[in-house]
Amino acid sequence: MTIQQEITPDFEAIKKKQNAAWTSGDYAVVGVTLQKVGEELADRLDLVPGSQVLDVAAGNGNATLALARRWHAVTSTDYVQHLLDKGAQRAKAEGFDVNFQIADAENLPFADGQFDAVVSTFGVMFAPNQTKAAAELMRVTRTGGKIGMANWTPDGFIGRLFRVLGAYVAPPTGVKSPALWGDEVWLNTSFSDASSIEIETRSFRFRYRSAEHFIGVFRELYGPVHKAFLALSAEGQADLAGAISELIAEFNQAKDGSVAIDGRYAEVEITK
Repeated sequence: MTIQQEITPDFEAIKKKQNAAWTSGDYAVVGVTLQKVGEELADRLDLVPGSQVLDVAAGNGNATLALARRWHAVTSTDYVQHLLDKGAQRAKAEGFDVNFQIADAENLPFADGQFDAVVSTFGVMFAPNQTKAAAELMRVTRTGGKIGMANWTPDGFIGRLFRVLGAYVAPPTGVKSPALWGDEVWLNTSFSDASSIEIETRSFRFRYRSAEHFIGVFRELYGPVHKAFLALSAEGQADLAGAISELIAEFNQAKDGSVAIDGRYAEVEITK
């Protein structure tokens, strides 16, 4: 009998590659279109003004700015410097004093229970060591504080897009789909020590001029898609573009040649 050993991924090496992927495009252009999600999450959490809030894997600061606009003391973190720089530019333009800091979601440089609330919109879900990242969110949240997240669901449009990418460029061995963060069973298991977990399925409508426009924007600017295309031959790139086009056609609700897709995500509110 052959005993198959479980392979422990090299998470540090994976994060370096992820960092390069997110740096290679310009997620900020795509990210800013998702601003509505950060505003809705901030409304849901309904924090007392002046609360100490940490935004994890903040990207270019959608949730950061939404919470700053509600007069909270926000620390915005990511492991990609140029995305933090974009967020800082936005905060400065709006006149908000936000602390921007490089940080690894799997090893947050903050004290236990330091924050009244910890948030992440389509960010922490990409941490390769998912168990460690979930534990870190809980650790830095004070007892009675909240964790708020927006995570793409496995069977929604972006979750399905991840599957398409994985069929052409295999993910690192042992690393699970980021869309698990949008799975209710996984969330309840990973945050089982919480006093309460509320999960609501919501949708964000992607609007693009055409399927070709969507593919072009994501191919150029969205890190995972950008890197997937770069890893393929010309023939493979054409096949991947075709597969994404088929996925768009499956989800598209527009009848005029444009793209109107409701991307499902889990809006999560956890009380520690």
